[in-house]
Amino acid sequence: MPRPTAAQLAYGSCTVIFSTLAMLLLSQTSSGVGIAVIALAALALGLLVALTVPLPKPPTVDPAAGTPATTERVVPAPREPVAAVAEPVREPTAR
Repeated sequence: MPRPTAAQLAYGSCTVIFSTLAMLLLSQTSSGVGIAVIALAALALGLLVALTVPLPKPPTVDPAAGTPATTERVVPAPREPVAAVAEPVREPTAR
């Protein structure tokens, strides 16, 4: 089983927190059983959301070469350094 991504953890955690708060505020329950049911429902909802976040696609395999296909990247040509020209500082003449 692959490890969860940061997006899955973030979406699942936010879902659990916000859905728990929303359900507790809307139901106005004060019993321990009601709070436990809401907490379990929020955990299930968070797990569902975390599992439905799309995973990154695995690299495609080139059947002819048997290796992962690579995408070509354009690398800019290196720039030539520019020599700094030092000009003398001209101070205004005193009058």
